[in-house]
Amino acid sequence: MAARPMLEIRNLAAGYGRIDVLREVSLSVPDGAIVGLLGPNGAGKSTLIRSISGLTHVRSGEILFEGMPIQGCAPEDIVDMGIIQVPQGRMLFPDLSIADNLQLGAYRKDARGSFQKSLKQVEEYFPILHERRTQRAGVLSGGEQQMLAIGRALVAKPRLLILDEPSLGLAPLIIESIFNVLRDVNANGLTILVAEQNAMKVLQTAETVYVLENGRIAHAGPSRQLAEDETIQRSYLGI
Repeated sequence: MAARPMLEIRNLAAGYGRIDVLREVSLSVPDGAIVGLLGPNGAGKSTLIRSISGLTHVRSGEILFEGMPIQGCAPEDIVDMGIIQVPQGRMLFPDLSIADNLQLGAYRKDARGSFQKSLKQVEEYFPILHERRTQRAGVLSGGEQQMLAIGRALVAKPRLLILDEPSLGLAPLIIESIFNVLRDVNANGLTILVAEQNAMKVLQTAETVYVLENGRIAHAGPSRQLAEDETIQRSYLGI
């Protein structure tokens, strides 16, 4: 029996001003799954993520979280539901320490009481964050900043973790380490939606993948099936 959707998007149109970036987008993220969102730069991946988080105007369609419509909800209310985003560019507080950035991640009511436990888990995933906890976030390397951004999201006790281009600009070893952590937290029950241009990594990690092109879903299916599709191989895997 298929897992029920934690997140379901139906015929979504969204954008900026009078311009629709997304048109008739539908996708489903089952409870406990990793779902990938592939697409070239400018395809609309970030707009879709911002729409889920309440940061972009939804013109029509529905965004359902555990069956409840959330389009039109304030971003802070969506965060309170447990939908936590790791944005492209990380959006850290560069003049604050690693420890302070992580502490700020636990402002959700559901996260405050378990902060120390969550912090210990994050530091096990990313030991460098413990070793350098008193240093300013702004002096970290790009890979370390991405680890901190993911760690900050995890201490928020997400029910749905959404990541926008987590591998962007990072070295292959750092990318592998980050995706290993995503697999681990998913194995412990966390539902994940990850938007990426790194097609190989998404197809290796996600169970289901949607391909967004020009604001529409162009391909969708099990990752293994898409990895064998000649169009996907030619366009995204360089085969």
